[in-house]
Amino acid sequence: MNDDPCRRRLMQLSLAILPALAALGEAGGALADDAPHVAGQGPERDFDAFFGSWTVRHRRLKTRLAGANDWEAYDGATSWRSLLGGVANCNDSITHRGGTSYRTLGLRACDPQTGAWADWSLDARDPLKIDAAGIGRFSDGVGLFLSDDTLDGRPIKVRGQFSSISPDVNQWDQAFSADDGRTWETNYVMRYIRTA
Repeated sequence: MNDDPCRRRLMQLSLAILPALAALGEAGGALADDAPHVAGQGPERDFDAFFGSWTVRHRRLKTRLAGANDWEAYDGATSWRSLLGGVANCNDSITHRGGTSYRTLGLRACDPQTGAWADWSLDARDPLKIDAAGIGRFSDGVGLFLSDDTLDGRPIKVRGQFSSISPDVNQWDQAFSADDGRTWETNYVMRYIRTA
């Protein structure tokens, strides 16, 4: 048997997303009470407005869950595309921050039966680690995604939200909660401006 470390790590990453896919199915059942999509416009079309190329304006809170107001701003660019006939999509991004540039990949997959989505992120600075998936769905033009994580060793809830969806300007923001979702602190905003 070939003991190639890259092949072994790829298998580990593939197995790591299986719980998120299972959670996607469970979340879909829990979220199935929302109004159905218009005929011919199923949930696999939720991200259509994001497809194409964009300039990205980032605003990020440097210190999180500490009552701070130390925002930093920087720029980037991204390109979104549909995959698997619309049930998945990805965006390849470059970010220019603090005198350096780095790349990230966003990947999303939809269960068309339930309308639930999973949203992952992969950072080229640590390409063998994929973030826990945010699980969510779109309602009234807003995509709301939730996941569990840790910050400085304490458990937190993470909320990602896609909003202001239009052909030329879109937005994603992230918020953390240290009190099981009772209060939220927005700590990252990405504003997309279409270039193509």
